[in-house]
Amino acid sequence: MPKIISAKTIVTCPGRNFVTLKIETGDGVTGLGDATLNGRELAVESYLRDHVVPCLIGRDAHQIEDIWQYLYRGAYWRRGPVTMSAIAAVDMALWDIKGKIAGLPVYQLLGGACRTGVMVYGHANGETIDDTIAAAREYVANGYKAVRLQTGVPGMSDVYGVSKDKLFYEPADSDLPKETVWSTDKYMRVAPELFAAARKALGWEVHLLHDVHHRLTPIEAGRLGKDLEPYRPFWMEDATPAENQAGFRLIRQHTTTPLAVGEIFSSIWDCKQLIEEQLIDYIRATVVHAGGITHLRKIASFADLHGVRTGCHGATDLSPVTMAAALHFDLSIPNFGIQEYMRHTADTDAVFPHAYTFEGGMLHPGEAPGLGVEIDEDAAARFPYKRAYLPVARRLDGSMHDW
Repeated sequence: MPKIISAKTIVTCPGRNFVTLKIETGDGVTGLGDATLNGRELAVESYLRDHVVPCLIGRDAHQIEDIWQYLYRGAYWRRGPVTMSAIAAVDMALWDIKGKIAGLPVYQLLGGACRTGVMVYGHANGETIDDTIAAAREYVANGYKAVRLQTGVPGMSDVYGVSKDKLFYEPADSDLPKETVWSTDKYMRVAPELFAAARKALGWEVHLLHDVHHRLTPIEAGRLGKDLEPYRPFWMEDATPAENQAGFRLIRQHTTTPLAVGEIFSSIWDCKQLIEEQLIDYIRATVVHAGGITHLRKIASFADLHGVRTGCHGATDLSPVTMAAALHFDLSIPNFGIQEYMRHTADTDAVFPHAYTFEGGMLHPGEAPGLGVEIDEDAAARFPYKRAYLPVARRLDGSMHDW
């Protein structure tokens, strides 16, 4: 059996912080897993180094499901983003090892390809609606079939999703949390105008998406969804905080706009009611925060029974290891919907050389054995960890709001 003889964490910051787990077997095969939790990276790094790695030594690397169950059930303090991100890192690394031993890309081990490629969407944003439309035109010109639209709101600075760099949006950019100001009223007036302008400029062949980022109450979300219906959005993402899954019933009563949620979910229990009652159309849980490929496949299978498709989170707070794992997963499942794709910086790509490629609006994980991603540890060492927080949001009266 391929016995695990060592495991270590690697923390690097080639433009933003990443936590990587590297597992090695007795015959010299290594596997990589992503353990990045944006703004709380060192909590997961400690969880792995101090509590998980000692439990891995001597185990059979082929026993992926058993090790997953051991780390989940054996910890007693289950779930949560720190625990599940740590488990995900182990899971990814073990799938990587299994693929390398088999000489096959991971998607082949998951049952083979269900499609020729994975449709992705890019992020078009700007300070004004015209700026956003111009950015969207560039994505369409580069072959994208789907584009997320975010725009600045008059009277508000630092609006979510709007960045100075059009390709490498990274909101975790300050040593202490930056405080932003939010007005639901102002936002609700601008969002429909953005979509009206986008349909007029881009036509109906391109899919248009939008991220509300948990900013609205259920009834406000229902109103916005209804306002956007004439423009046929691909989805309205994270319309309201999903801790109360039943809140999505109210949204469903008021709009036929497709709903997507789940990038901060850590297990199937966070979305069980949403999927069971068909309150959403896309589940956005991601490999790194939802327990790895092993657990995400369970979520996808459950979603498939209820007509819900996947739309995994894929912002730059996930390393190329997670992006590769997501692509192998996406390629292999029947109910894939779409994959978020934000390009990493050149420094990140140099630290994490990878086999996945983009062409014609789609990504493909490539045919390299395993996940198809490696880590240049010398390059990683040149980019030490730098503390960075996500922003917080306050309403106009100074009270806290969901960022």
